[in-house]
Amino acid sequence: MMRPDFDLTTPLLVLGGARSGKSTWAESVINRLPPPYIYVATAQAFDDEMELRIKLHRERRKDLWETIESPTGLQAVLRGLSGLGKPVLLDCITLWLSNLLCSASTDVEIAIDELCHAIEAADYPLVIVSNEVGGGIVPDNALARKFRDLSGLANQRLARTCTSVFLVTAGLPLRLK
Repeated sequence: MMRPDFDLTTPLLVLGGARSGKSTWAESVINRLPPPYIYVATAQAFDDEMELRIKLHRERRKDLWETIESPTGLQAVLRGLSGLGKPVLLDCITLWLSNLLCSASTDVEIAIDELCHAIEAADYPLVIVSNEVGGGIVPDNALARKFRDLSGLANQRLARTCTSVFLVTAGLPLRLK
């Protein structure tokens, strides 16, 4: 895994496909800063496989990280971290979107806008991870197409909001902005 060799300006958005190395690279960006760190996790363990993924992520981060689990309430969590000055890694936007879609009681586009406002107001180093999902085939059902479309919309809005944007493929970062 390549260590970041750039001036760290945040908020920073890290995009990439599934298993591209984006989370590990994002952690290496945060690790350039002094600890302690905060990891805002959107994943929920609904099965054994996801429990194992979460466990492996936690083991990789060690004890320097405080984990805040927030499947849906990212805006409030980010606002609540103001004034602490701790570096924050938010992982990941696409899981947050799927959690919102499954709740069916949230206007997701409004939630995306509110999240962007919370990111703009952040007074601490912030790195955000999101999947780039638009490179595959058109999904065969309406919910999957809606998820793909909202993911693309969220990534575009986040990219406009963030100071820096990187795409990670095969563990290699490419600066987009």
